[in-house]
Amino acid sequence: MADTPSLTSSLHPLEIKVLTALHQHRLSSLSSSSQALQEEQIAQSASLEPSQLSMAVEWLLTKSLIRVESEKVTPVVSLTKVGERYFEKYSPLERILSVTRDAKQTSRRLTIQDIQASEGLEPTEMSGAIGCLKKEGAIRIVQGGYVEATGSPSPTAESLRALLRDLRGSSRELDSFPEALRRVIEQYAVRRGNAQEPFRIDARIERRYLLTPQGEEAVQALAQQGPADEVSQLTPELLKDGTWRTKRFRKYTISLRPPRLAAGKRHPYREFLDQVKRKLVSMGFQEMRGPLIETEFWNMDALYMPQFHPARAIHDVYFVKEPTHARSIDEPFLTRVAATHRNGGRTGSTGWGYHYDQTRARRLVLRSQGTAVSARRLAAGPQVPGKYFSIARCFRYDQVDATHATDFFQIEGIVLGPDITFRTLLGLLDLFAREMAQAKESRFLPAYFPFTEPSVELHVRHPRLGWIELGGAGLFRPEVTSPLGVDVPVIAWGLGLDRMAMVALDIHDIRDLFSTDLEMIRTTRSHF
Repeated sequence: MADTPSLTSSLHPLEIKVLTALHQHRLSSLSSSSQALQEEQIAQSASLEPSQLSMAVEWLLTKSLIRVESEKVTPVVSLTKVGERYFEKYSPLERILSVTRDAKQTSRRLTIQDIQASEGLEPTEMSGAIGCLKKEGAIRIVQGGYVEATGSPSPTAESLRALLRDLRGSSRELDSFPEALRRVIEQYAVRRGNAQEPFRIDARIERRYLLTPQGEEAVQALAQQGPADEVSQLTPELLKDGTWRTKRFRKYTISLRPPRLAAGKRHPYREFLDQVKRKLVSMGFQEMRGPLIETEFWNMDALYMPQFHPARAIHDVYFVKEPTHARSIDEPFLTRVAATHRNGGRTGSTGWGYHYDQTRARRLVLRSQGTAVSARRLAAGPQVPGKYFSIARCFRYDQVDATHATDFFQIEGIVLGPDITFRTLLGLLDLFAREMAQAKESRFLPAYFPFTEPSVELHVRHPRLGWIELGGAGLFRPEVTSPLGVDVPVIAWGLGLDRMAMVALDIHDIRDLFSTDLEMIRTTRSHF
């Protein structure tokens, strides 16, 4: 071996013990048919703990100083926690059989629901046990859905009891059981998708190791060096008495990668939200806030959304169960908005032309759109001119997929002033697409919203998902601004901040924004 001296000098003491144990066994078993050693034999000969042996063996295999001579895989059976519970309180098969036999003796009639309630069994336990007992003829289902014991035994229940007794506190090789019991074990063993079973089958791997020719050379090189105490530090005592001359110092391999240190950091999505907020504040926007639980008035009515609008259906809005209604709505906004819905009020509009239900306006819902925050801001007397934003958490019933979630963040904003136009809005939306979503391409599509005219949708191109909608925007209609006391143009937008984050963080599934995967959290970086 060309580099044997440098290799032997870098060996760990645990590796030297394993090599020595294998070498000594080879010398003592020259006449034997096998010169290999099992892991347990190596551990005993070298006086190593299992964890120490495992490390040393892996190192030596990597260095090709030892090899696996043979490998034997043996299935071993043991009880799970469910099995321990079955031993103490009996299996569902035994319990169902017992309770039906007792009911037959006392002329009681039991349904499957009665048995499940009295025995406290899970639905999956009930269905499996009932099916097995019925198949074996131990019970039958009679007219009316009643369960009766037939008086016949259940071979499976008896086998389970014998196995639970034999395996309690120990483990055995699967092949040591008769064929009939092996089938029962395999039927009730833990497997993927069903962890609530009484038996576990583990693979016990027995390996036998031999020295390779390179390993033999390494052992011989170690023998030529002679015994020497290995130390890892040069201490003042070793220098003072000169004993360092007889010591062997452990080599340091500077080519090894240092251990990874995972520094604490914020979740990438939390970091993204903070960066969006800082950018908007630096652009002169003021933050506005609003409650998560809103009335239908601020969530919809104040935005000129009629009470018969389909978005109010249960499939789109979450209603609050308790309490169901707010006590009151602030005046004069309730009266003004009600008049606007009925006949247009003083806005110059004809309104929606229906009877406005003020009781329904007090109905409580989870905020479904960040525009409700903008409506409250307009009613609170905003600065003119003024720029406002809100990072609003919203809730809508939706089918969860790669780009949809039932709760999400919207970046909501309004800009108001006498010189504000639709062109101003398009310029801001394009800026948001480039600066916040870090999108390379964006486009506008015409849209309809009850509270804006004209209206537009902002779309950006995701590198993997293609074009995705970020949200809607538009110029608030007078039916929205006038009842709230604002008489200047107001542009508004509500963009999906989660989808913007997907583009900025290069994430392909919206659910990953709330991931607990530490590796993803540590490696994901914003492009801000």
